[in-house]
Amino acid sequence: MSDIKPVHTDSGIPIDVRYSAQSKNATPALEEPGVFPFTRGVQSDMYRGRLWTMRQYAGFSTAEESNKRYHYLLNQGVMGLSVAFDLPTQIGYDSDHALAEGEVGKVGVAIDSIEDMQTLFKGINLQDVSTSMTINATGYILLSLYVALAKQQGADLSKISGTIQNDILKEYAARGTYIYPPKPSMRIITDIFEWCSKDLPKWNTISISGYHIREAGSTAVQEIAFTLSNGKAYVKAALEKGLDINVFGKRLSFFFNAHNNLFEEVAKFRAARKMWAKIMKELGATVEKAMMLRFHTQTGGSTLTAQQPLNNISRVTLQTLAAVMGGTQSLHTNGYDEALSLPTEEAARIALRTQQIVAFESGAADTVDPLAGSYFVEALTAEVEAKAWELMGKIDAMGGSVTAIEEGFMQDEIARSAYEYQRNIENGSKIIVGVNKFQVAEEQHPPVFKIDDSIRRIQSEKLSALRAGRNAALAAQSFANIEAAAKDGSNLMPHVISAVENKCTLGEISDVLRQVFGEYK
Repeated sequence: MSDIKPVHTDSGIPIDVRYSAQSKNATPALEEPGVFPFTRGVQSDMYRGRLWTMRQYAGFSTAEESNKRYHYLLNQGVMGLSVAFDLPTQIGYDSDHALAEGEVGKVGVAIDSIEDMQTLFKGINLQDVSTSMTINATGYILLSLYVALAKQQGADLSKISGTIQNDILKEYAARGTYIYPPKPSMRIITDIFEWCSKDLPKWNTISISGYHIREAGSTAVQEIAFTLSNGKAYVKAALEKGLDINVFGKRLSFFFNAHNNLFEEVAKFRAARKMWAKIMKELGATVEKAMMLRFHTQTGGSTLTAQQPLNNISRVTLQTLAAVMGGTQSLHTNGYDEALSLPTEEAARIALRTQQIVAFESGAADTVDPLAGSYFVEALTAEVEAKAWELMGKIDAMGGSVTAIEEGFMQDEIARSAYEYQRNIENGSKIIVGVNKFQVAEEQHPPVFKIDDSIRRIQSEKLSALRAGRNAALAAQSFANIEAAAKDGSNLMPHVISAVENKCTLGEISDVLRQVFGEYK
């Protein structure tokens, strides 16, 4: 046995050749699903009662083009929409801004005003659909646009459901689409918590994201340690504002990545639920729903290869199984062509069909926590949890996530793991099929989805017409109200909603707060 090559997960956890009841931490806990600390799931019957929400992340070009894709996906059986925004929208610039050149509509849809939002959801009743919006620094504006449109549709705001990502801390650590410094950014987030708890009670006010931390190169352990640390920082900020943890805690959600190591990913999801329940209890939550870690999963974009892209269908299938057997509440599956371009309609349909096949043909949804009791999975869950607690302890000792980010700790840890992962691929100790082994001489070249550069001109023309046609006095008063609220500490949300109703643009509103809060460099 001594000559058997040692094996570790990407998180550095050693894997034994075999597991038994005598293995460390291999004995399953005697807890039930739907019961604190929710290791086995947040519902007692999980998917027997209701399947996860099948979403497909989509958004590109103009609102008109994205609207067509949404109707296509709804007709194919998606259960919820998930909106991708272009880079200018994410960092608070209108499409006609000089810094937006070359980026309008490229990695998501361009949304500048209430008119774009009306077009994006044309023919879609917001009261009847759950919408997830992957937006952070400008999340308060996109949520305001969504609320304004719902009001125009005559919707009951108490029945509107969905999620904004609204997780700015991971932007500083891993992704970069921030605008303002950390402290005013945290203030905006808690304003959203406060406003939604009263006016939009079914809305998930934040999706604390490990996805982008993992995409930046972290391990599974780092993904949950950094994500839960960020979550802890948001909860503490809300508590300092005087908000009730048993109220806002129910509307917190998480967003995780699903990678290829099926068993480590299942263990990660199980450990994260258990850890978050304990964290929330320690912070004062007494209602079980406020202690539940509910999460959306997206399959791993960084795992997809441009070489032999059809192999990505197999990767996404493995990742789908990991998310489902790990107990996700909603799921987006990536298109096989996403290492090459935005997904084509065919690729998006295959990705959705992958979820549907797992749901209705695999048996994975037939019982709660199907890998529970596996000596291997139980031991791995305990190992992931122990390593994540250890890492969180280092962050706590530094004063929490904000300090850890300001001092570069999270960024350095992620960079180190990304380097190690890439080095293992290059030296052949980690095999990526089609990349460093099992290559083919002739590569496949599937059709790619291209965005027309004329979109910026189209959006700029719309903006000119909007500004010329709006009530200038109402717009000016709206900007003044937002500035005053930013300075006096009152909740920003009612003023931003009023501003977008008065046809103020995303870039203009962002600029008002740039003048008050400054920009993070």
